Amino acid sequence: MPRDKSKPSFSPQSWEYNQSVGRDLATAVVLFHEAVASRLGLNAAEWRCLGLLDQHGPSTAGQLAEWSGFTTGAITGIVDRLEKAGYVRRQPNPRDRRSVIIHPLRGAELKKQVAPIFESLGRAMAEIAGHYSPQEQAAIGDYFEKTIQVLRTETAKLSGRRGLRPARQRHA
Repeated sequence: MPRDKSKPSFSPQSWEYNQSVGRDLATAVVLFHEAVASRLGLNAAEWRCLGLLDQHGPSTAGQLAEWSGFTTGAITGIVDRLEKAGYVRRQPNPRDRRSVIIHPLRGAELKKQVAPIFESLGRAMAEIAGHYSPQEQAAIGDYFEKTIQVLRTETAKLSGRRGLRPARQRHA
């Protein structure tokens, strides 16, 4: 008998297993990015903000705070440290003289430093993906996309924000 897809099919045991695996995945991702940051002489928050600047380009402190989930006060400290290390520079915001635009610097240098790390990760992940059919990979991707959206929605509820950065368009 085919299962009713409108109803969750988790048993208490599978729910506990999925929760455990989810926690382990989250921890592994955080620890990986902390190790990458450490390799660069940064902390995870600084590395995250550099990633956001790489993704979005020059941004205000308010935008960095919104995208990262950090307070504007925390962003000020992060940007101070990144500026001192030569990774960013502040310039007056031509549209609002009360704020500044944070410009990423040394992006090519950073990418060159982390390329071997992410190439190694990419090869390892491709090896795992090779064990799944294209349909299974699509289902896994769909699951992750939906999980990301649920996490953004729940995070917005917890933080009292209207919503977090929408998902980037991904192309298969």
